[in-house]
Amino acid sequence: MYSEQTLYYIATSMLPGIGPILARQLIAYVGSAEQIFKESPKNLAKIPKIGETLARDIKKNNVMQQAEQEFAFVQKNNIKIALHTHDDYPRRLKHCDDAPLLFYYKGNNNFNHQKIISIVGTRSATEYGKRCCKQLLSDISKHNPLIISGLALGIDICAHKEALKNGLETIAILGTPLTTVTPTSHIKYAREIIDHNGTVISECHSQTVYDNALYVKRNRIIAGMSDITIVVESKTRGGALITAEYANQYNRDVAAFPGNINNTYSQGCNMLIKQNKAHLIESAQDIEKILNWDLDIQQTKSTIQKQLFVELNSEEQLIYSILQEYKELSIDQIATQSNIPMSKTSSVLLQLEFKGLIQTFPGKRFSIA
Repeated sequence: MYSEQTLYYIATSMLPGIGPILARQLIAYVGSAEQIFKESPKNLAKIPKIGETLARDIKKNNVMQQAEQEFAFVQKNNIKIALHTHDDYPRRLKHCDDAPLLFYYKGNNNFNHQKIISIVGTRSATEYGKRCCKQLLSDISKHNPLIISGLALGIDICAHKEALKNGLETIAILGTPLTTVTPTSHIKYAREIIDHNGTVISECHSQTVYDNALYVKRNRIIAGMSDITIVVESKTRGGALITAEYANQYNRDVAAFPGNINNTYSQGCNMLIKQNKAHLIESAQDIEKILNWDLDIQQTKSTIQKQLFVELNSEEQLIYSILQEYKELSIDQIATQSNIPMSKTSSVLLQLEFKGLIQTFPGKRFSIA
């Protein structure tokens, strides 16, 4: 099912002290994941940020045996693997510097859905928070977005259940291996998600030792796979705010429901709004406005006239057409929608701006001029 190169990617992801950024740097320097394990310690040590200690550890560490065990486990249990280099890897996530080298999943691989929303919040959801979540998903369902959350107690599971109730695909991203869903009471929901054309994802291989830090790592995937992260309820500290911080770092939209200033589980949302780190939202209409989900966007007369007098190459025309449809998008969203590399997207946008066809706004956002 998978090539031998996949085995070496698994092994690379298991190397201690080598995160996804450094792993991709290693592969870029030596040419392939396989070559990492064939290169001499002396040559590895010359690679920036590796040094002699890490180079020795790479050669001494017996990760190949672990990787072979994992490879066999994946095939035996019908687990799928998405490699960073593959076309089915989430395009939005690929634009994030610290995106996983690979992840494991069960279910559908519709990771590049046109509209993706992440919904996060406290494990101790109040009735107010649950009502906000339920109403939002009921009203936004006409746009058929894909809903992402973390399968945890509280807001997460509310988001997954309401997505299923409204006939929406949903993705659960775990902080544990696929074989260790927590809490165990949510195993049935993981199965239901898969049965209804959804997906359960984990960056963790089956031999991963439990660590609370894994939940922080998974939060970046929740933020990185979506167009917008919505915080329904949260304390001033917690996983939901970490996810929102990642989304801001990735230049993605963040939104939050305001709440009672005396309610502990609204204070985090209020803080995000107060610090201009999140849009204040009260309904699905606010999300439609933020993301420009207008189903009846019409081409204006001035836009048509501009097209008559300006010649565009294929990439310029593609990005211009995308902005015609969505009105205003961030550079990340444009790169995702066009499937053009970020560096090239920047160049094309600059050319369109020179031609007077688009305008730029703070936060690297663009619209038709």
